[in-house]
Amino acid sequence: MSESLLWLAAAWCGYFVIHSLLASLAIKSRVACRWPRLMPWYRLFFNAVAILLLVVPLYLVWTIGGKTVFAWKGIWWWIGNGLTLAALGGFLYSLRHYDGREFLGLRQLRDGERRVEDQERFRISPLHQHVRHPWYFLGLVLIWTRDMTAAMLVSSAMMTLYFVLGSWLEERKLLVYYGDAYREYRQRVPGLFPLPWKKLGREQAKALEHRGNT
Repeated sequence: MSESLLWLAAAWCGYFVIHSLLASLAIKSRVACRWPRLMPWYRLFFNAVAILLLVVPLYLVWTIGGKTVFAWKGIWWWIGNGLTLAALGGFLYSLRHYDGREFLGLRQLRDGERRVEDQERFRISPLHQHVRHPWYFLGLVLIWTRDMTAAMLVSSAMMTLYFVLGSWLEERKLLVYYGDAYREYRQRVPGLFPLPWKKLGREQAKALEHRGNT
């Protein structure tokens, strides 16, 4: 079992490394320089690779199986599942504030977009007023409100680590895109976990959006 868990951890590490490299400005810039005609397809390719490579670690989780090492019971079962439903609702709500075609890569393909940087404008949605990476936060709620086998526990720990590192890498790009406006946003809003005393009001968010987009 311990050897299987090591292979599982290695599979997650491999997935995260490939995912981060493909998302990096360095790789995208190299592709744009050498094969500019491929750039309109890059986001679609990135998403397809991200989905396909998930098969390996998820298959290992399924095959390793194992006994449950932690389970939500009694009133905690209701709390855990309530948090899961709230997180799923948060995901659905957040979709109203994202450009779905941009995220999937369909708009880049339609427009023949060859630029390296993301084309979506700096937007601070209601969820972004409370936490800089709402999807990462909601993802953490989802994974840690499930019953845990040893394989699930390893996977949850690896995903948590990646959310921390991945958010840091993502913000390096956002600072390049939006400059001082995003730097101020970082100072005023927490990264992964909302803090009631640290958030933006609606007008403050609009002011920062305007700075980031001019």
